[in-house]
This record gives sequence, structure tokens and C-alpha cells, in this order.
Amino acid sequence: MDYSLAALKVMIFQLREADPANASPNSHSLSLGGILFQRAWLQGVLVSVLGDDRLILDDGTGVVELSLSGEFRLRDWRVGMYVMVVGGCFVRPDEDCPLIKVHKMVDLSAFPDREAMWYLEVIEAYRLFYKRIMED
Repeated sequence: MDYSLAALKVMIFQLREADPANASPNSHSLSLGGILFQRAWLQGVLVSVLGDDRLILDDGTGVVELSLSGEFRLRDWRVGMYVMVVGGCFVRPDEDCPLIKVHKMVDLSAFPDREAMWYLEVIEAYRLFYKRIMED
């Protein structure tokens, strides 16, 4: 994982449009409009708990599967929680749902305005940073 690449603030529908950056089997880089990345920053509602290490997150634009390891497997994640997730992205061509290997996950359920603010944060990141890169 190349941690020098930023974790893009994206909506799941955008993540699903990302393309593999190259054909190297050891590279997990993705490209979205010319922006190279390996990690995504998402927020949404947990809609399914598939055991100790798999969750499904819905941000209103699509769903993504979360793969948990380490300390995150020990937490009590429940359907209905609103969470922030940062992790490695894997767009699986044979699956409809992208996979995120979780590096950081925080329960934001206690902050009811976070969901509305998230949409604004993604729009702002696009307008201030991503759009300029895509236009170059």
C-alpha cells in the first residue's frame, strides 16, 4: 500500500467507476478521472453485518463491502450505525460491490449532522482539488 497517495473522499458510485491504474498484479492502484489512489474515505450506514469480519456499507449512492481485521473485528458493529471508513480499495470486476479493507473506522452515530455534512465535504473536495487534477 502506497501511503503517499491520498485517501480520496468519494461516494460509492464514484468508487465503482474507478479503473485499475495498470496491469501489474502487485499494484492495487486505481484511477478516477486521472487521479491515482489506493485508499478511499467513505461515510455511510451499516446495512448488513456478515459475521465478525464483513459488513455492508450504504452511502445512498451504492453499497460497498467492508473487510475488517485486527481491532476492528473486536468492536460491536451494528446495522443502522453511521460510520466513517478509510481503507484500501479493490474494485472487483466479477462482483457488483467494491471491497474496502478497513484501516480506520469510526462510529459517528452520535453526530446526526455528519451525514449532511459528508455530502458537502465530498463536493468541496471535488471542486477544490479533484476537478483541477482531472482538467490538467
